[in-house]
Amino acid sequence: MNEAIRNLEPTVVWSYFADLNAVPRPSKKEERVIAFMKEFGENLGLETTVDDIGNVIIRKPATAGMEGRKAIVMQSHLDMVHQKNNDTDFDFSTQGIEMWVDGDWVRANGTTLGADNGLGVATIMAVLASDDIPHPSLEALFTIDEETGMTGAMELQGGVLEGEILLNLDTEEDDEIGVGCAGGVDVTAKGTYGIVDPPRDSKAFVIKVKGLQGGHSGMDIIKGLGNANKMMNRLLYTTAPFMELAEIHGGSLRNAIPRESVAKVVVPNNSEAEFNEAFEAMRAAILDEYKLLEPDLSITIEETGTPSGVMDSEDKQKLLRALHAAHNGVFRMSPAIADLVETSNNIAKVLVSEGSIQVDNLTRSSVESSKFDMAELLRAVFQLAGYEVSFTGSYPGWAPNMDSPILKVMDKLYEDMNGHKANVAACHAGLECGILGQNYPGMDMISFGPTIKGAHSPDERASITSLRKFWKFVKEILKNIPEKTA
Repeated sequence: MNEAIRNLEPTVVWSYFADLNAVPRPSKKEERVIAFMKEFGENLGLETTVDDIGNVIIRKPATAGMEGRKAIVMQSHLDMVHQKNNDTDFDFSTQGIEMWVDGDWVRANGTTLGADNGLGVATIMAVLASDDIPHPSLEALFTIDEETGMTGAMELQGGVLEGEILLNLDTEEDDEIGVGCAGGVDVTAKGTYGIVDPPRDSKAFVIKVKGLQGGHSGMDIIKGLGNANKMMNRLLYTTAPFMELAEIHGGSLRNAIPRESVAKVVVPNNSEAEFNEAFEAMRAAILDEYKLLEPDLSITIEETGTPSGVMDSEDKQKLLRALHAAHNGVFRMSPAIADLVETSNNIAKVLVSEGSIQVDNLTRSSVESSKFDMAELLRAVFQLAGYEVSFTGSYPGWAPNMDSPILKVMDKLYEDMNGHKANVAACHAGLECGILGQNYPGMDMISFGPTIKGAHSPDERASITSLRKFWKFVKEILKNIPEKTA
């Protein structure tokens, strides 16, 4: 299946992408891909190091005639989001990604593709392995754990890199030149609940919300797509007077809009008619609201075995009210940049089982004060329900520098090559530039990449024609890096 990918143009980039995708590399389990990249650099005879956290750095001298140009850093992250369809049998810890060609798109078989950020990694590998691409002195920085904590960028020490310009290859529209991004913070609410016997003379039901598009909780949040956790809570909230709650399992990763949620409820026989009426009314309302945005949305209910226990009624009300009140989606649009989300929250995961409650959120903002205002709103909501709330993994945004020298070079090159100007923009996603800039404050940074759609979901796909365009752009940029300053 993956061999067909190697025949696509540019073959050198697609071939390295196929090699990379044969290596399991979910976030926080990057040991094999770190070893893979280290071996790759050493086999090329290039200086290759792995720092204490696991970032791989490969250095390549300037090609003949390019010694007087500014040294550059080309950077991408090694890990990938591991999302799959429920009916796909796949183990991200042991299996390589299975790819196929669908017209102009490369897709994966029921899983995320790993084009985010594997195509950036493969592009850098192609440059490192080349003997016919002019470039200045080059440091290739391959970071780890970008998707679930930015750990690699956070732990990269100052003074390790010598480059003056950083090219981050992690933007997902080929007409965009990224000059800024959002920061983020993980907001986690944890609580407990009492377990009581289920009502006598009752029936148990499993409710399933599935078929949602999901997607990137930063880049796609502006689309107003369905969040399975919020949809499930609407169903439970409206039927709460007529049922008892046993468990909820919704969503998986903080940086993915949740596509599916499953809940188990117990309904007393004498409340079944009221429960059914309330459930069907809310089901119909949700399906109608999302019929254009989420055409594959499915909300089902079926009878199941009665559980041994259900949530205490008062604890049930606290949970459902808190989830109902907690903000999800866009919180504030940027007043500085048109059509840019400034602040948002993704209610990413809801786990209610065996007396334990956990709600995982990812709050993003390009403004630090607004980021923590959103986080504090969530803290207030969940503390009112009696839960403990923690903030972890906070990372800063990346402030735009419209006077960036490399931006001026790339902006002109793009227009010369394509006949129209690039979209110079900030994005509502977490890029490593802001973090790297803390230890390298003088480094001139830019982000760009080929077109990738559906990142962080099993619908992730990469454009074949876009990668050809991107590869040509990369090679022209490397030839046009400015001279060193005196």
